[in-house]
Amino acid sequence: MAVTRARTLVVGVALGLVAAGQARRSRESAVRRAAARDVRRAAVDDALAAAAELDRVPDGQVLAVVMAAYNEAGSIGPLLASLPKDVCGLPVRPVVVDDGSSDDTAEHARGVQALVGRHARNLGQGDALRTGFAIAERLGAQVVVTMDADGQHDPAELPDLVGPVVAGDVDYVQGSRFLGRYDDAGGARDLGIRTFTRLIRWLTGTEITDCTNGYRAIDGAGLARLQLVEDRFSASEILIQAAGQGLRIREVPVHIRTREVGESKKPRGLGYAWGFFGAIVRSWARANAPRAKA
Repeated sequence: MAVTRARTLVVGVALGLVAAGQARRSRESAVRRAAARDVRRAAVDDALAAAAELDRVPDGQVLAVVMAAYNEAGSIGPLLASLPKDVCGLPVRPVVVDDGSSDDTAEHARGVQALVGRHARNLGQGDALRTGFAIAERLGAQVVVTMDADGQHDPAELPDLVGPVVAGDVDYVQGSRFLGRYDDAGGARDLGIRTFTRLIRWLTGTEITDCTNGYRAIDGAGLARLQLVEDRFSASEILIQAAGQGLRIREVPVHIRTREVGESKKPRGLGYAWGFFGAIVRSWARANAPRAKA
């Protein structure tokens, strides 16, 4: 009962914060959001137009590997070249969303036959993933995987994530560095991940250990049910929405490798922690708003 009352209190506070924030964002950001939708729509159309020039596969019989990339020209080509041709019986279709890069990220991705959607300006990882998901949906992807474009995720582990979804055992498989290996373990970032993971576990009742990991596989039909709006800090939103929609979630061990090329694009200092916390509050309030009203 105490936990239920605590969650109800958090719902009320979170909904108040969301309402206040929504009013402010509605006043300040309506034009920006409309412009971002136009950018995403143009990227989807361009990517699908280019798909006609590549080998096609039957609708619903494809694994879309979606990568949001920003100035990753040094890593994207070798990473895409290392992807297997098929995983668990599904042909792999790489989908790269170049989020307004100032380097040759898009050209390097096209050079290894990836399907590329390019944002005319930088919108954020969340918006880039939404563009990639829209492309995957138009392809009729049976399963959608997200991977970081910096080479920290190991393509050899794709069967571990995709297999349970293809088998129909679960709808969502999340990679966990804490169940597997983490080359850059320790420090403030490590502590922050563990703290936010505990918060999301408490809010959603999911037994997850790594809430920020971007290496995941999602059933295509399940992904279509998620209501994603965050332009940045999307990891918490995807996980919270999946739990709120009743998707069956499982974690598997993965190896998070040290970045070899380029620099991290995440905000430094408290900016990342505050932004991630805000995304958690907003995402959980949206996921629970219908139940709170009921």
